[in-house]
Amino acid sequence: MRIAYDHQIFGWQEYGGISRYFFELASRMATTCQQETRIIAPLYVNRYLHKAPVELQVCGISSPRLPKSGRFYRFINALIAAPLVSRFRPDILHESYYANSGVAPPGTKVVLTVFDMIHERFKESISAFDPVSREKIRAVQRADHVICISQQTRRDLLELIDIDPARTSVVYLGFSLTGSTGYRRPEIATPRPFLLYVGKRGGYKNFAGLLKAFAASALLRAEFDLVCFGGGGILSTERDLMHRLNLHADRVRQVSGDDTLLEAYYRAAFAFVFPSLYEGFGLPPLEAMSFDCPVICSSVSSIPEVVGDAAAGFDPHDVDAMRGAIERVIGDAALRQSLIRRGRERIEVFSWSRCAQETLNVYGKVLG
Repeated sequence: MRIAYDHQIFGWQEYGGISRYFFELASRMATTCQQETRIIAPLYVNRYLHKAPVELQVCGISSPRLPKSGRFYRFINALIAAPLVSRFRPDILHESYYANSGVAPPGTKVVLTVFDMIHERFKESISAFDPVSREKIRAVQRADHVICISQQTRRDLLELIDIDPARTSVVYLGFSLTGSTGYRRPEIATPRPFLLYVGKRGGYKNFAGLLKAFAASALLRAEFDLVCFGGGGILSTERDLMHRLNLHADRVRQVSGDDTLLEAYYRAAFAFVFPSLYEGFGLPPLEAMSFDCPVICSSVSSIPEVVGDAAAGFDPHDVDAMRGAIERVIGDAALRQSLIRRGRERIEVFSWSRCAQETLNVYGKVLG
């Protein structure tokens, strides 16, 4: 089987969950599944592609990510990718994001992955000029088959976009932070034990709710810090909220770094907190479990589907419930050990090899 992955996500995302998914998928299609596989991205900024296995053909050259270069790369890639895809003549073209039109030649089946329906569920927090929702509809209608990364995402897709359920499947993600090999782990030194938060913090991610829960706990205020990994520097609006909550600035810190540093923070954290109001899947809880970090998370959307019984859950709309769940975990050593043990068992359900094999089964189904 000839399988191609298009340029879209690799032309604008240096690191990130979606490009990691497609890199891991393509790598295993070429190695474990032994399929003729190409990523066709004439100009790419993605760093994962620098580590591509020799069996995976990356058709393109690495380019620096420049300010406001996204639209330019998208135009150039679409222009150049189409003839490259036609020359390869793939059986399957798996589009890596949403677009009004694709580059698949006649006779090639198109597969699309839908990650979530955040733009549709949280319209009030999305700019009216954001094209994602419109382009998602066009991409879904154009695709021969749509993969959803959770049952929750599939239910939302079927509710919000007109598509035949027979053209959809669910394939769970794996996760990539499987431990650093050959690298010296950074040492994490903090004045107090800390709770860890990972990723973007705005809107549905509900970081403001976590700040309120943290501030409402005398125990957390006295003995713990809150560390935010990634997501950019602390915003002025977040500092204003911290000021209103009487939280000292040195108790909430933001750090950035690569996967090796993130692993070190997972290992050093007292617990990981995931307060999101909605997720199409949610990789960070699995990453935390893989490093024996107890998980405390929302019990809404796809999150319970992913974490199973390996996390302490709470209603993310209820600050007191969030505070209570955090205090219960940090105050009970036996519970923490139980969550760590169940987390080790839970992550066995998710692997990139399993994701690749199930995706390959979808490709075979599409080809009939």
